[in-house]
Amino acid sequence: MALRVPGIIVVGGIAFLAVAPAASVEPIPDFAGNWARTTFALEQPESGPGPVRTLRRRADGSAQFNYGDEASPILKPAAVTALKLRNAMQEAGKDQPTPSNQCLPMVAPYVFRVQQMQMMQTKNEILILYMQDHQIRHVRLNASHAAHPTPSWYGDSIGHFEGDTLVVDTIGFKVGAVAHLDQYGTPYTKELHVTERYRLIDFEVAKAAQERVVRDTGPPATEQAASIDPAYRGKGLQVTFTVEDKTYFTTPWSGAATYRKAGAAWVENVCAENTHEYYSNSETDVPKADKPDF
Repeated sequence: MALRVPGIIVVGGIAFLAVAPAASVEPIPDFAGNWARTTFALEQPESGPGPVRTLRRRADGSAQFNYGDEASPILKPAAVTALKLRNAMQEAGKDQPTPSNQCLPMVAPYVFRVQQMQMMQTKNEILILYMQDHQIRHVRLNASHAAHPTPSWYGDSIGHFEGDTLVVDTIGFKVGAVAHLDQYGTPYTKELHVTERYRLIDFEVAKAAQERVVRDTGPPATEQAASIDPAYRGKGLQVTFTVEDKTYFTTPWSGAATYRKAGAAWVENVCAENTHEYYSNSETDVPKADKPDF
């Protein structure tokens, strides 16, 4: 007769250790690859407060993406003031400074405006490379934030996997002269806290999300040499994010950015201070001397 006790089976006076079957380990998803978006704008969440959007429309009904909604419920008065200033510059036909046109690093979620990026995975780190200005983010896996991280342009990012999702938590952002979270000029402070969740999604879901954001916010004013592979029908990549900054926002708010497999080669796309306008293949009109002064 066999006598059972927890973890032990006794048969004929001989004890045998009962070994439970090994728990299955869920495979880590592979996000490595070259991914592209179809617009600069951030996507609205399925529910709840989302990023600032534009309420302006052109004569043809398309969105005019460079005017931010000053009445957005997520904005505290100081943030409204910042948007009003930027909108006034737009109305006056003046160029307003942005991290992009000032050749400055871009924080998340503003950096999602870069239309093409690559992800690389190692055991201890995720690298995210953006096809503008050689921007690189380092995400340390299964690590902890320092008690007082040194402020940096991309912040201190740590990550871990939750099933099929990569969760990235970032604090410790540096606040530069042009501190924007989106193309409308929404500001942030050193208290900014961003949480990102990356996961692979079905082709049709990714395609629909990209088409929806272009319809809602308009296409980018200029392309960044990025494109979508028209023949690819595999998974897309989507990042949903949450932003917190008690100085400028009444509540945490969320958004998304959706990518599909890139169809264009990785190009050298670097912001530099010069007079050549690459998007129009022309030169900016600047004062010139008729003859040298030396």
